[in-house]
Amino acid sequence: MPNPKPIGPHNHPGAVCIPYDPLAPEAAREVIRLIAARDSSLTVEHVGSTAVPGCDGKGVLDLLVMYEPGALERAKEALADLGFQRQTGRDPWPEDRPMRVGSLAFEGRLFPIHAHVIARGSDEASELMRFRDRLRADPELRNAYAARKREILKMGIADSLEYSIIKGSFVRDALEKITRG
Repeated sequence: MPNPKPIGPHNHPGAVCIPYDPLAPEAAREVIRLIAARDSSLTVEHVGSTAVPGCDGKGVLDLLVMYEPGALERAKEALADLGFQRQTGRDPWPEDRPMRVGSLAFEGRLFPIHAHVIARGSDEASELMRFRDRLRADPELRNAYAARKREILKMGIADSLEYSIIKGSFVRDALEKITRG
């Protein structure tokens, strides 16, 4: 019997850097629509490389799923009802700041999804959106970010967690420069 839930199993791409896919924002809008239809109290933003035209990356739809204070369990339940799964692997995000994973079949393609479940108004949520917006506005930063990802892979880093940790230092440095302005 086919899975009646719109979000399918996670198909993590691993440590890769692929060209930007112009279909990714449309796929993200569809996931956002599904989440909003399930629970209108949640606010969802498309963040990460797939939200930035021209930015190469892993091809994962990174979503920021923001909930009202005290509604974390409700947010996790809404995502589970759609088919999102708990993150597995060695070092998953903690359940008080979870990440849910899945995939969406869209226009003949399968898009992996990382749904970061974060309290509305938190510093982390603001930083994710600020970094996305800065990448959209600054071609030099966008190109440097993609170049850093390719450098990490050229170093022989194949583990996606290690890749993310190393890439995170670029993001932190960029956010610090944005803040200093």
